[in-house]
Parts: sequence; C-alpha cells; structure tokens
Amino acid sequence: METCIINSPLGFTKIIGDKDGITQVTVLNSEEKETDIIPDELEDCAIQLQEYFEGSRTKFDLKLNPQCTEFQKLIWTLLEEIPYGKTVSYLQLSKRLGDVKAIRAVANANGKNPLWIIVPCHRVIGSDGSLTGYAGGLHRKQWLLEHESPYKQQSLF
Repeated sequence: METCIINSPLGFTKIIGDKDGITQVTVLNSEEKETDIIPDELEDCAIQLQEYFEGSRTKFDLKLNPQCTEFQKLIWTLLEEIPYGKTVSYLQLSKRLGDVKAIRAVANANGKNPLWIIVPCHRVIGSDGSLTGYAGGLHRKQWLLEHESPYKQQSLF
C-alpha cells in the first residue's frame, strides 16, 4: 500500500491505495507534512481532489478498492448516485434500498465510508434537513454542501 498526504481547504488529507485502487481517503484533524513526491498509484486521486476543491470537478473517475462488507458496498454505490449539489435523507436511502426499516443500518454503513468526498456521504442529511453526524465533523459537512451548492451566498458588505 502506498500513502500520501495532501493539503485541502478542510485540512490535511491522507490517501491510501495501490495498483488495485484507492482504499482510503481521510481528512486528518492534525497538522501533517505534505508528501513531497506522490506515488504514481495515488497521483490521479490527488489531482482529482484538487480539481474538486477548485470547483472544476463534480464527479470522480477513480479505481476504488475499499475494504468493506457487501452491504456497505451496496450503500456506498447508492451514495455515488447522489448528484453533485444535491442531498438525500437517510430515510430516502433506505427506501432506495427497498427497506425503510434499514435506516440505522444505512446510517451505520454511511458512517463507515472510508473514501471521504469520493463517495459522497456528506450529501446525506436528516429527514428534517438537519446536518446529522459526519465523521469529518459537521463544520466540514456544511462546508462541502455549501461548496457544491449552485446557490452561492454573497457577502452583503
């Protein structure tokens, strides 16, 4: 496995993967040293993340290889279907799965997503529109949703 650390507007980000794909993208809550030379296997991921933060990328095109259960893989596939700039609720995801009673299992799988931003778990909100749970912190979830919003808030002063 190869590892690199890049900087983003939301903090240092660790990317892990190999020739079989990206296994993990995680935002860190500490200052880290950026990787001087990004391994070839991770370079495309680092570039696409940079493009996302610059606003020129709305969809990722990467070979992914997360270590997960079949149920998690199913939920993460549903997450990848959420369009850029849109949100869905945990209940809506459960309905897409075909089992409204699976809402807690869906939320749990969502919370275990190891591919920060790439698999857009930040686009899942509470049924009442609230920003519920986010492993990267609610301030980052809010930033990501505002970043993707087609309606940009302008300063009055």
